[in-house]
Order: sequence, then structure tokens, then C-alpha cells
Amino acid sequence: MAADQRNVDAQRGTSAVRIFAINERMNQALIEHLDPAAWNAKPPAKTRTLAAIFTHMHNVRCKWVRLTAPHLKTPAKLNRAHCTPRQAAAGLAASAASCEQMLSEAFTPGGDGRDHLFVRDGWSQPWPVGPEMLCYMLAHEAHHRGQVCMLAHQLGFPLPHRASDGIWNWEKLWRECGFPGPPGFHG
Repeated sequence: MAADQRNVDAQRGTSAVRIFAINERMNQALIEHLDPAAWNAKPPAKTRTLAAIFTHMHNVRCKWVRLTAPHLKTPAKLNRAHCTPRQAAAGLAASAASCEQMLSEAFTPGGDGRDHLFVRDGWSQPWPVGPEMLCYMLAHEAHHRGQVCMLAHQLGFPLPHRASDGIWNWEKLWRECGFPGPPGFHG
């Protein structure tokens, strides 16, 4: 593999990890700004509680890592019936770190002898790792963040604008994650 191609691949891996880190910062911001009374409030109809949504996100990440990168340490699962916001935040931080390691390895071709297939679930067909894997992971979490924002509002605990609007301020999230330059900067 040419040095130029290795450099491009390394940049893609760095970008994938940073993008997932921004995704995680969004999750943490929502938890930080949720009214604690909303955490286990009974939602309308047959909808998951906010606690159940966040524990689901964490537990699915653990499954992705376990199935896709079984050599990595998988964080402990969370129990939606007993999980506190603090436990969810810590669990999500741990599963994000595992996902970031998985993404870093997935976007680094060769060298380790691994097949690099993304396995979403035991029933699904594995995919070659790459942008589709990252997009699937992000879409899953964005869907649930939308549920959190909507459900908090429906329960009478709307998120403050600095949280609901703040998840769209990538420049600020980028700085909060400690990345150099603006989004897309590869320094």
C-alpha cells in the first residue's frame, strides 16, 4: 500500500473516531441537561422511559463491539430499571471509548490480520467496515436522541435550548472534545 493511501486511511480513521466522539458529547449533553424527574417518568403509550432509551443505546453499542471486535473489552451492560443518569453517563462514556477503538481499528487496513466486518446483530448480515458502519451507528443514536428530546417535552420537562440546540453546534462540541482546529481539520 502506498504511503499516500495509508495517510488517507489514517485520516479516515481519525475522522471516524472524532465524529463518534462528537456523537457521544451530544448524548452526554442531553443527560446533563435533563430534569432528573423526567428520567423514569412514565411516558405516554407504550414508549420507553428516558432511562430505557439511554441504556438501550449503551447496550446496543456493547453488542456492536462484542460482535464486531470481540478482542476489545466490552463494558458492562446497564439495567434500564435501575440505571441512574450518572450510571448512564458513565456507561455511555465507556461504550463510546470501546466504539472509538473499534472504529479506529476498522478504518486502519491490514496489519492486524482481522477481517474487519461490522456485525450489527446476530441475525443480520455482516458488512465490510467503512463509512456505512459509522453512518449506521450515528443514525441509530440520532434516532434515539430525537426520541429523548421529544419525550422530555411530552413529559413536561423540555430540554433547555442550550442542550436541544447545542447538539447542532459542532464547532463548540469539537472544542469541548479537545480536537484541534475546526471540524474536518486533520492536524
